[in-house]
Amino acid sequence: MSAFVDREDLNKALETLKNGGLILYPTDTIWGIGCDATNPEAVEKVFQLKGRDKSKSLIVLLHNDNQLASYVNEIPDVAYQLIEYTEKPLTIVYSNAKNLAPNAIAEDGSIGIRIVKHPFCEQLLQRFRKPIISTSANISGEPTAKDFDEISDAIKDGVDYIVAYDRDVTTDGKSSTVMKLDPSGKFEFIRK
Repeated sequence: MSAFVDREDLNKALETLKNGGLILYPTDTIWGIGCDATNPEAVEKVFQLKGRDKSKSLIVLLHNDNQLASYVNEIPDVAYQLIEYTEKPLTIVYSNAKNLAPNAIAEDGSIGIRIVKHPFCEQLLQRFRKPIISTSANISGEPTAKDFDEISDAIKDGVDYIVAYDRDVTTDGKSSTVMKLDPSGKFEFIRK
């Protein structure tokens, strides 16, 4: 993973997000399909492209835990400690999501949020100033791509912009750990 982020690559991804388009981009885990998490039309395009069941919620990326309060009504204090001390990418599912596209939020009102540590994602999120959807770059039911070359043409052809950054990097293909955290601070692991 290179620390250098090409400004033109970043600007094209930003423009695509601002215009309600879909991007294919590297994250701190695997390649993802992304869009503006506050734009219901863009979120709908993600479901269409993946052929994903709309009852399955999506994950949202933020670059800083200070932003959590903008998208979650009640954040247990333990959430900040979990984010600070976790070594591996951690997605926390919070109850009572707000200010996101309604179709990005699960039927029970919850949302999975990951504070991302990845050079390209961090800069993209800082500049975009809104959360970005992140879902694996595959058609629902098909295996998750471990690297850029494994992503199907159907996905590559279905997005509006493909980020150049990290295309030659192979990951371990592991998704993030997912933990459900209720407002009382009680938690359970959904995916380890």
